[in-house]
Amino acid sequence: MEKKIKNPIIPGFYPDPSICRAGDDYYLVCSSFELSPGLPLFHSKDLAGWEQISYVLTPQNGFYVDKNTGNGGVMAPTIRYHEGTFYIINCNFGDRGNFIVTAKDPAGPWSAPHFLDDVPGIDASLFFDSDGKCYIMGTANIWPDGKGGMRQGIWAAEYDIENFRLVSEPVALWGGAMAGVASPESPHIYHIGDWYYLLIAEGGTEMYHSATVARSRTVLGTYESDPSNPILTVRHMGKKAPIQNAGHADLVQTQSGQWYAVFLASRLIGGVSKNLGRETFIVPVEWEDEWPLFSPQTGKVEWEYPIPENSPWAPVEKAPVREELGKAPLSLAWSFWGSDGEKFAELTQEGLRLPCLKEAPADPLRPMAMGAQRPENNSLAFVCRRRLQPHCRFLCRMRFAPQGSESAGIAIVQAMNHQFHLELARADGQTVVQLLQYTADYDLQPYFPGFTSTTNRKVLACAPYEGGEIVMETEMDENCYIFRYGAQEGALTELARADGAVINPEKVGCMVGEVLGLYASGNGRDADNSALFCRSEYEDL
Repeated sequence: MEKKIKNPIIPGFYPDPSICRAGDDYYLVCSSFELSPGLPLFHSKDLAGWEQISYVLTPQNGFYVDKNTGNGGVMAPTIRYHEGTFYIINCNFGDRGNFIVTAKDPAGPWSAPHFLDDVPGIDASLFFDSDGKCYIMGTANIWPDGKGGMRQGIWAAEYDIENFRLVSEPVALWGGAMAGVASPESPHIYHIGDWYYLLIAEGGTEMYHSATVARSRTVLGTYESDPSNPILTVRHMGKKAPIQNAGHADLVQTQSGQWYAVFLASRLIGGVSKNLGRETFIVPVEWEDEWPLFSPQTGKVEWEYPIPENSPWAPVEKAPVREELGKAPLSLAWSFWGSDGEKFAELTQEGLRLPCLKEAPADPLRPMAMGAQRPENNSLAFVCRRRLQPHCRFLCRMRFAPQGSESAGIAIVQAMNHQFHLELARADGQTVVQLLQYTADYDLQPYFPGFTSTTNRKVLACAPYEGGEIVMETEMDENCYIFRYGAQEGALTELARADGAVINPEKVGCMVGEVLGLYASGNGRDADNSALFCRSEYEDL
């Protein structure tokens, strides 16, 4: 077998990667937005095979996140290893903002968050210099805009990591490689040779995303831009390129001295959509004239690269397709939407029981605000996993007898109430299996003042179903979504087909990707009823 790193190294909705090495081991953390537990963390020996070993943020260490738009929560973490301790710095848009958590073992447990009330802005990062000093950097409106005002740029300050406080005033470092560029953010500093390198993302996380770099002789500047910027982008490849949105990079050096960069990008599905969301990719990096070259020789993001020199070959075993729910704790593939959801998922000998709470997956969207008052009722009975490939299937076996307004089944969820539901419900006095499509109309993103929205519900198909136990399946073949149901796995009936491009992330802010969920709801009222999910299957085809 040829030993290759294959892109994406972590497929599906695993964006904003940050990486570090500790000895012979690599650790990588990704954003999770409003999913709980938060910040999935992966381990590798060869940069090719990655296995999730933990979640950094859990209700047990004080994690809180709302279920709302899908676009809130935790995003853009940085992981660093220093003198036996792992540090992750991040921002929780559903709580008090910037924080640091620590651990001796990346598999956990991780500490409770140390909230950083003196750290402004977003996308904060840590840098440990060779002289023992620590620095923190981030993104804020600190860069002159040439018109007498300030715009977004990168800042840094010395930091007391023992007491979690700034020890110097923030210094403006860089406004990005292009004059007036959109969204210079996600900074990382590295001390390599005689230079300090500042690697950032700019251009926004969609079509014009990129990574750019500057360097300085001193950590706090002045920084000069690499004349070849952007050092990573695919925006010049056009809207039909198979890999899109490349940017938001982080560097790592192997023990043999080679360099690689991990970053986010999106695969284009069927030439029109990016429903898998932003995924984690990798390229090799070489140095020329003391500047980094990403993916040397071609300058493109290739689908595969050789593994590092002198690296072990450590493939990761694929997860089983079938999972008997309730026989063991849920695997790390599963998440909840909002940190309150976990307390309502009951694992029994018969299966996973979800109560029909009043909250529903497509409840009205609310504005986002850092530190906003927590909603009184925000406990969705919903457990999900990410879609990983353009062609896959997701199946469940469920026992459920709906009454009144209740429903339960499978949900394909994108942000901003763009969803499909295959469910059992009551309609016209009988039990039916139906396919619902949800979309939302809005003018502003939810983090802008004045946000309002309207959620649209459409019944795409409906058929009577008398049995109390049902098998439901959705097969996603690029943007063709096929929905099936029946009493037995081998004899399912097709209910309908739908266009997956309707829930393309480009329509809803491009921040997250699809998750495939099991849910139950009273749809506006708490009902004394529940759905029992006995089995689930996920398979890449």
